[in-house]
Formats: sequence, structure tokens, C-alpha cells
Amino acid sequence: MKVEGRARLLGDHINTDYIISSRRKRDSLDPQVLRAFLLEAVDPDFAATVRPGDLLVAGQNFGCGSAMEVAATVVVGAGIRAVLAKSFARTYFRNAVNNGLLPVICDTASIGEGDHLAVQLGDGLSVRNETAKRTIEAAPLSPIVRTIVQAGGLVPYIREHGGFPNQGANL
Repeated sequence: MKVEGRARLLGDHINTDYIISSRRKRDSLDPQVLRAFLLEAVDPDFAATVRPGDLLVAGQNFGCGSAMEVAATVVVGAGIRAVLAKSFARTYFRNAVNNGLLPVICDTASIGEGDHLAVQLGDGLSVRNETAKRTIEAAPLSPIVRTIVQAGGLVPYIREHGGFPNQGANL
């Protein structure tokens, strides 16, 4: 799986209410409706400038705050297939995986707004900043996480595989 796109820079501690305001989900939970309000608390014009294929690039603790799943589904609904960050809130990381959104843990300091990035997910995970002609080391993902993301999320994975391989008592 290869994801390529334009880097859209954000800062540290982008919480789920910044990603999509809690008040917006009173009207709808449909990601196609909510995408118009993506990151409006950070930049009211952000959603209007997003193109399918863009990649979110953040600092530390992306997705902190509440565990609302819609904060991941709205990103997917906007056509964004990956988020690169120095670190993720654990619940956001899991919600991203479960919804087929690729969470990439890497040092994002050298990425500039608009840089063209290529993320390759296979047996490993690699990030290439094509604009700067530099490779960025990314934290590896477990085999099951890679497989779930490649399937498009948890529901498509279960439909395809019928369940999880026997993981023993450590599942």
C-alpha cells in the first residue's frame, strides 16, 4: 500500500475537538457532512483547502482528548489516508487503525507545508519526503495493524478474514 500526497502541517496536542467539534456531531455523524468542518477550530478555512490525498502532519500527542471515533472517520471522509505525527493519543491511534486511516509515528520536524510525501506500507513502513529528497524513519507497525489498515479498517478486515488469528491468552 502506497499513500502519496501533500503535507498539511499542524502543531502539537491537536485534540479530537480540534479535529471535529463535539457540537458538530449533534447535527450528523456522517463523515461526508462533517468533512466541511474538519479542523475548523484550528483554521476555519482548512476544510475548504483539503484535497483528497492530502496527508496530515502533526507534532506530539495527535488526537488527544476524548475517544470519539468520529475524529478519525471525518479525516477519512475528507479523503486523507494517513496522519504522520511524533506521537498519537492511544485511543486515536486505535480509532485510526479501525477506520483504515494509517497512523505513522515519525519525526515530522523536517516536513514543510505542501511537501510531497510518499508513505509505503508493506512488510515495514517507510516515509519519503520527495520534495526534500530525504527518507524519514518511521516506527514499525505490528503485522496485525498493517493488515487491518491495508484491508481498509476493522470491519473490512473481519469481513475478509472472519476473525483474528489465534493470538492465545495475550489477545
